[in-house]
Amino acid sequence: MSKKNRFVALLILLAVVLPFGSSLVSLFTDWLFFNETGYRAVFLTNLGAKGVAAGGFGLLFLLVTLTNMHFANRIQFPLRGVFPLGGNLYRLKNDEAAKLVAPLSVLASVLLAVLAGKWGSFQWQNLLLFSNAVTVGTPDPVLRMDLGFYLFQLPLLEQLRDFAGALFLANFALTAAVYYLRGGITLGVRGVGIDAKVQRHLGLLALLFSLVLAAGFALGGFRLLISGHSSFQAAGYTDVNARLLTFRVLTWLTPLAGVACAAGIWKGKWRFCLAPAAFIFLLFVAGIGVFPGMLQKFKVAPNELDLETPYLANHIEFTRLAYGLDKIETIPFDVDQKLSAADIATNQATIKNIRLWDHAPLLKTYGQLQQIRTYYKFFDVDNDRYQVNGQLTQVMLSPRELSYGDLPSRNWINEHLIFTHGNGLAMGPVSRISKEGLPEFFVKDIPPVSLADIKITRPEIYYGELSNDYVIVGTKVPEFSYPTATGNSNTVYRGKGGVPIDSLATKLLFAVRFGSEKILLSSDITAQSRILYNRNVAERVRKLAPFLAYDSDPYLVVNQSGGLTWMIDAYTHSDRMPYSRPLKDGTNYLRNSVKVTVDAYDGSITLYVSDPNEVLAKVYGRIYPGMFRPLSAMPEDLRRHIRYPHQYLGLQAAVFAAFHMTDPKVFYNKENLWEIPTLGEKPMEPYYTVMKLPGESREEYILLLPFTPSKRDNLAAWLTARNDGANYGKILAYTFPRDRLIYGPKQIDARINQDAFISQQLTLWNQRGSEVIRGSMLVIPIEKSLLYVQPLFLTADKGGLPELRRVIVAYGDQVVMEDTLELALQRIFGGKAESAALQPAGTPPGTAGSLPPLAGGGAGLGKEALALFQKALTLQRQGDWSGYGEQLRKLEDVLKRMAR
Repeated sequence: MSKKNRFVALLILLAVVLPFGSSLVSLFTDWLFFNETGYRAVFLTNLGAKGVAAGGFGLLFLLVTLTNMHFANRIQFPLRGVFPLGGNLYRLKNDEAAKLVAPLSVLASVLLAVLAGKWGSFQWQNLLLFSNAVTVGTPDPVLRMDLGFYLFQLPLLEQLRDFAGALFLANFALTAAVYYLRGGITLGVRGVGIDAKVQRHLGLLALLFSLVLAAGFALGGFRLLISGHSSFQAAGYTDVNARLLTFRVLTWLTPLAGVACAAGIWKGKWRFCLAPAAFIFLLFVAGIGVFPGMLQKFKVAPNELDLETPYLANHIEFTRLAYGLDKIETIPFDVDQKLSAADIATNQATIKNIRLWDHAPLLKTYGQLQQIRTYYKFFDVDNDRYQVNGQLTQVMLSPRELSYGDLPSRNWINEHLIFTHGNGLAMGPVSRISKEGLPEFFVKDIPPVSLADIKITRPEIYYGELSNDYVIVGTKVPEFSYPTATGNSNTVYRGKGGVPIDSLATKLLFAVRFGSEKILLSSDITAQSRILYNRNVAERVRKLAPFLAYDSDPYLVVNQSGGLTWMIDAYTHSDRMPYSRPLKDGTNYLRNSVKVTVDAYDGSITLYVSDPNEVLAKVYGRIYPGMFRPLSAMPEDLRRHIRYPHQYLGLQAAVFAAFHMTDPKVFYNKENLWEIPTLGEKPMEPYYTVMKLPGESREEYILLLPFTPSKRDNLAAWLTARNDGANYGKILAYTFPRDRLIYGPKQIDARINQDAFISQQLTLWNQRGSEVIRGSMLVIPIEKSLLYVQPLFLTADKGGLPELRRVIVAYGDQVVMEDTLELALQRIFGGKAESAALQPAGTPPGTAGSLPPLAGGGAGLGKEALALFQKALTLQRQGDWSGYGEQLRKLEDVLKRMAR
C-alpha cells in the first residue's frame, strides 16, 4: 500500500474510531456514576433497551435494504452501463459498472442502517413502556381502548409507523437508483424505459408502502382523540363523525389501492398505477379537510352546544383526570366581616407566620449580610417549616454555595482541588424583623451559628444548585473549608461520594472525559483521591432518571442528624392522554408522583413514590425493580418537610380555572370562568403559609392561591394544597358567595394607591434617593374573614440593602400602614395583641423585632401624646416633612385611643 493510501486509510480510521471512542468514554464514566449511586441495574436496563432498540431498527433496516440490493444487483440488463449525457450515449464498461454499483449500494445500505440504528436508540423509553405496559382500567369514550394503550403502546407504534415509512421510501429510491445505474431503468427520447423485472420489484415496494400508509391511517384515528380539530383541542362532533370515519375507510381502501398501483407498475400502465394513488389522496383531502369543514360550518356551528355537549363532557372528565383535578374537593366559604381582636389572639400561629419577607429582597439582603466572602453566593430562597422550640414555624432559608466564577484566583488547582464546596445556610422566620428593618436569623454565619434548636453538624455543600463542575477530594492539597479571623480553616472529605481514581487507567479515562490532562499529570492526586462529578442536583437526578420531569426549585432541608439534604419534586408525564387539554409544550398528563432526596455531602440519591396509585409510576416500578421506595420508607425527619410543589399547584390552578366547571353547558358558556389574579401584569404565584383551615382544630402548613372571576377583580375562590402528615396532597377549593363583593388583590392594591397618607409616603420615599419595593400581596383567611397583607421594602437607588420598613394591612373597608404587623392589627381591631404571640416561635418577649406594649391608662396615653407632639415639632423645624407626617399620624392614633 502506498504512503498516500495509508494516509487516507488512517484518516478514515480516525474518523470512525474517535467518535466511538468519545462515546465509549462517556458510557464508561456514566457506568461509574450509576455504580457510585447504587443504581447499576438502572444503567444496565437502559443500556440494554438502547442496544435492543438500536440493533433491532438497524438490523431490520439493513436486512430489508440488503435484500433489495441483492435482487437489484443480481438481474442482468442488456443496456447496463449506458447513460444519456448531453444528447449522446456514454457507456461504462460492464466490469466498471459491476465494480461501482454493487459496493456503493452495500455501503449506502450500511450507512443508512447505522443512521436507523442511531435513531432507534432514542426510542428506548418507548420500548420499555411498551414491554411493561399495564391496563389502567379506564377506556377512552369513543374507541373504547384502555388508557394504557395510549400511554404505553401508542408512542412506540407511531415510531414504528414512521420507521417503516422511511424504510420503504429509502429502499424504493435506492433500488430505483441501482436499477438506473445498471440499465434496468433507461431515459430515452421516448421517455422512461423500465425492465419487466424492475417493474415487479418496484411494484412490490409500492404495495408494502401502501400497507404502511394504511397503518398510519389506523393510528390517525387514535391520534385524533388526543389532538382533535375542535375548539376545545380534543375530538369533537366533526372529528368523530367525519374525520374518524375517513381514517377507517382509508385504512381499508389504501391496501386495495396499493394492490392496484402495484398491478399498474407490473403491467407498465402508469395511468392505472397513478389513479388509485390519486384517489386515496383526493379522499384524504376531502374526508379530512373539505367535508369536515363544511360539516362544521353548516351543521355544527349553528347547533354547537347541542352537538358538542357529549364531547365537551369527555374533554372535562379526562382533563380533570390527567392533572389530578378530579380529586379536588369544593367547599363553600361564607365570608363575613366579624373578625375581632379576640379572633386575632386565638389565631396566634397564623398571624406570627404571615410571610413578610419576599424572596427577591430577602435574597439580596442575605447576600449582603451573610455572603461573608465574594466566592460564596446565595442562589435561591426556599420556604419551609420547622418545629422551633416546640412550635410550628414557617421559615425562609438559602444555602451558601460556592460560586466558581467569583473566585479571586481562578486556576485548575483552586477550582478543582481547593475550593470544593459551599458552607451552611442562612435561615430565619418569615415575619421577624429587627429595629433596622433587617431579617432576624435562626441560623447564620460560618461555621453555622444556631439561635434556635436547629443544629447543623455537617454544613458542607458538595452537591447543590450551583455545583456544575467536577472536583477531586482526598488529595495532598488541603480543601478550603471557611475563613476565620486568623486565617483559613481546612477540611478533608470523609464522605462516600465520588469515584476513586486510584489507577492510571481511571485517571486517563476522566482526563479524556473532562478534557484536562492535569488530572493525568497532577502529583497531588493519590490512590485515596475521589472525583466528584454530576454535582448539580437537578442534573444529577436527571442523569439517573431521565424519563421523569423535574421541578425547577429544589429546596434544602436540615435533617435530624444535622446534615443537609436536597429535596426535589419529580413528575410522571405523557403527551398521549386522550381528550385532555395540552400544555404549551404538548404535555397533557402530569402527576407529582415522585419525591427525590439528594444528600448535599455525599450525593446519595433516593427516589420515593408519593402517589402509589399513579399508573406511570407503577410501570416505571416494573421497569426498574427496587429503584423506587414507598414514601413511608422516607426518614421521618425528612417526611416532615415534604411540600406540595408550588409550580405544580400553579399549573393545576391554571387548568382548574376553567375545569372546575363540570357541567358541559356551563363550561361552553364560560358562565363561571375564573382567573389567577394579576398585580402589575404578573399573575400571582401560590404561596406557603401556616393557618387553621375551616373546620380544623390546629394550624398546618399549606399552599394557597386565590381566584378571581374572569375579567373581574373581586375574589371568586381560593385553592389550597395541604402538606402535613396524612393530609399531604389533598387539595381543597373554597368558593366565595357570588351575591356580594369580596375584595380581590387588585382592588386592595388600588385602595392602597388611593389612600392619601400611604400614597404621599410612597411618593416622598421614592424622591429621596431611595426606592420603595412593594412586596407580594397575601390573602390570609382567618376564621371566616380575609386579611390582606403587603410588606414595603426600602432600598437605595443603586445597590442598596433592602429593609422591611412598613407593613400594609387591609381588612374590610380599612387600609392601614404601620411599622410592624402588630401595630397594623392593633389599629384595625383595637385592643392589643400579645407581643410574644405575634412573634415567631421561640422568640422571647422584648427581643429585637418586637414592640413594647403601649402605656395603659389616661395618664400614660397623655404622656405618650405629648412626646409625639414634641417630636413632630422638632421634625417640622428640621424640614423632615415625611417624619413630621408620620408622627402626626401616630398622635392621631393615640388620641383616638384616649377618646375610647
